[in-house]
Amino acid sequence: MTAPAAPYALVRPPAASLADGIVTFLERQPIDVALAGAQWAGYVAALESAGWPTVVVEPDDTLPDSVFVEDTVVMFGDLAVLTNPAKPTRNPEVTATARTVRELGIETVAITEGTLDGGDILKVGDRVYAGLTGTTNAAAVDQLRDLLAPRGWTVTAVPVTKALHLKSAVTALPDGTVIGYGPVVDDPSPFEDYLEVPEEPGAHVVVLDEGTVLMSSRAPRTAEMFRLRGLKVVSVDISEFEKLEGCVTCLSVRVRQ
Repeated sequence: MTAPAAPYALVRPPAASLADGIVTFLERQPIDVALAGAQWAGYVAALESAGWPTVVVEPDDTLPDSVFVEDTVVMFGDLAVLTNPAKPTRNPEVTATARTVRELGIETVAITEGTLDGGDILKVGDRVYAGLTGTTNAAAVDQLRDLLAPRGWTVTAVPVTKALHLKSAVTALPDGTVIGYGPVVDDPSPFEDYLEVPEEPGAHVVVLDEGTVLMSSRAPRTAEMFRLRGLKVVSVDISEFEKLEGCVTCLSVRVRQ
C-alpha cells in the first residue's frame, strides 16, 4: 500500500452489526444502520474536502464497534501506538488497523501492559492527557509514558468517571484550549487552558488546520462560540454514532507526518 502525502486519515466503514455496539453511559437506542452508512460517507467526504485524503481499514461485519477506529491506534508524530482495548469484543479490532498502518510504512509499537483505548488519549502540543477510565488503566498509561518520554512527550493521567473515554468529555481547539461539557468533566484543573461549552456534542472537535474544526451538527451554540473565536466550523451529522457514545474524533485517526 502506498501512503498518500500527509496529512491523511485512517477510517473504517461501519459494520453491518453496528446496532450491537457497546453502550455504557447511555440508554440503548435503535440504530439506523443505513443512515449510519450515509453519515459515515458524509464524514469521510468532509475530511477529504478539507484536504485530508482517507485510507480505509478493511471493514469487518463481526466487529460492531470497529467504525470507531480511533480506539485502535494513536499517532505520535511518525510513531503509531497500537492499543489494547479492555473489552474482549473490541480487542480484535486492532488487527486490521495494525496491518494497514504497517502497510503504510509507519513505525509501530504495541501497548502490552494493561489496557488502553485511543479515545482516552488527548494530545495538546507535546503534552499527552491519558484518561483513566473503564477502558484504560494505570499500567497502560505507565507504559505509554515510558514509550513517549524519549520522544519528548509528557504524559499526564486524568481520572474519568462520568464518560466512556477522556475524549467523550474533552477535546482541544487548534490553539490548545481544552473544551469540555461540564456535566461529564470530572475536574478541569489538569488542563492549562479550559473552556466550557454549552452542549455535550460541542465538546468534541477534530482539528483540520490551525483555523478549522470539524464538529457535530448537534451543537449550534457551541459552533457559534467557535466562530466568534475566529474559527471556521465544518459541521457533520453523526447522530447514529452518537447513540453509541461516539463522536467526531472516534471515526478517524489523523496522520500528520
